[in-house]
Amino acid sequence: MSAPLRFEASRRGVRAALALVVVGAAVAVYGLIADPARTWLSLLVDSFYVLSLGVAAVFFFATQRLTSARWSRPIRRVPEAFMALLPVAAILMIILWFGRHAIFPWAEPGGMPHHHGGGHAGRDTYLQPGFVAIRMATILLIWAWFAVRIRRISLAQDRAKDASERALAERRLNRHAAVFAPIFAFTFSAAAYDWVISLEPDWFSTMFAVYAFAGAFVQGIAAVALTTAVLMRRGRFGEEVGREQLHDLGKMLFAFSTFWAYIWVCQYLLIWYGNIPEEVTYYLRRTNESWLLLFLLNLIINWIVPFFALMKVRAKRSPRALIAVSALVLVGHWLDLYILVMPAKWAAPRFGLIELALAVGSAALIYLIAVRGLARAPLVPASEAVAAGDGASRGGES
Repeated sequence: MSAPLRFEASRRGVRAALALVVVGAAVAVYGLIADPARTWLSLLVDSFYVLSLGVAAVFFFATQRLTSARWSRPIRRVPEAFMALLPVAAILMIILWFGRHAIFPWAEPGGMPHHHGGGHAGRDTYLQPGFVAIRMATILLIWAWFAVRIRRISLAQDRAKDASERALAERRLNRHAAVFAPIFAFTFSAAAYDWVISLEPDWFSTMFAVYAFAGAFVQGIAAVALTTAVLMRRGRFGEEVGREQLHDLGKMLFAFSTFWAYIWVCQYLLIWYGNIPEEVTYYLRRTNESWLLLFLLNLIINWIVPFFALMKVRAKRSPRALIAVSALVLVGHWLDLYILVMPAKWAAPRFGLIELALAVGSAALIYLIAVRGLARAPLVPASEAVAAGDGASRGGES
């Protein structure tokens, strides 16, 4: 029996990423002193980005278990590595609570828009700071618990002494996936409202939760695809993972980037056609002269480029093409969050040292946590190595 495939991160890469995290933290401290309102907003964008990537990895894992997908089993260590972001992201989101007065209108007494009549009484009650804090803490705790629990069961399956123990771990993973999926639907909708829509509590959209989910899931698929393609290109998977896995990841990225664009267009057109003052103000801010270029660039990066770049089968099976498109989508989703958050406070985009340092520091933090997760276990689970080889031999059928 061959030795399990292991991953070892480049020391130079780890040191560089650690330095970038330290620089980002230092700039954050400086920004909180020099320009706290601007810094807290940037921290919201980057913290929610890290959080959504972590929970999207758990959801990606859950979808593969619930659909009994065999193609993704040899690469399951990749989403597991990104799951490790959730405990760290939870800490970042808790830190944001201390800056709530600089970010959210509901955090200030009398900060909520005044409305005549009782139509918005429920919204005012829902956004009471104490109620928001309870929801935030509960959601973060649930997500982090599932991430840690699934990872432990998965690693325990590798250490199983016989087939019965492996089968038991398999059933436990399936049960956790089945429980997490519906919980994720409700909790992510609440999270998107509390951390994004509540920046502009006078605005609402019944499609926003789906829009936020689509963006987060595409982000998770892109992270898994990018990591898998890089590891495969460097020979880290050996013969266990082939172009068939890349092809399937490419198809998922192609499909869900289109789904994201569908929700993007539908939400915009419905609000534009309805022309209700409470709804259109959201888009008026984001389509004025200052924001229009970024507004359109968002659609170009997150859909138009991936759509045409991944249309051909050859592109989906190419590590180079998948790396390029996945990296672009990850940047594009950050831009999407930036456009969702910043126009609520700023009349025009602002890109400077604070935004750049925090974004790069967050990316470096993601890298450090992901490579640590990859290095702590065999890249291909012991229970999946044989199945992966069988799947690769049938690759011509895809």
